[in-house]
Amino acid sequence: MRFLIVRTEIRAAADTDIAAVWADGGRLRDETTAPEPRRQVVHAEDRDAALLLARALASVGAVRAGRHRVKVLPIEDPDPGPWYVNRT
Repeated sequence: MRFLIVRTEIRAAADTDIAAVWADGGRLRDETTAPEPRRQVVHAEDRDAALLLARALASVGAVRAGRHRVKVLPIEDPDPGPWYVNRT
C-alpha cells in the first residue's frame, strides 16, 4: 500500500469557537471541506518508509514548536478494473 506524508500548518481556533463546538457536539475542523494548508508532501511505497519519512518531517522546528503537524495518509491502490487477470 502507498502512503502520503503531509506536513501542514495548524489553524488556530478561538476560544468561543471551541466552546460552541463543545456544546453542540460537532467538529471544530473538517478536513474534507476545509483542509489545513500544506507545507510539504512526500510519497512512500510502504508503511516503514512512510513512518521513517514522518519521523524526519517531525524533527522540523515548526512541528516541534507546535505550529505544523505531520500526517501519514494511506492511499488505496487504483482498482485495476474487470479486465485485469492475475496470472500468479
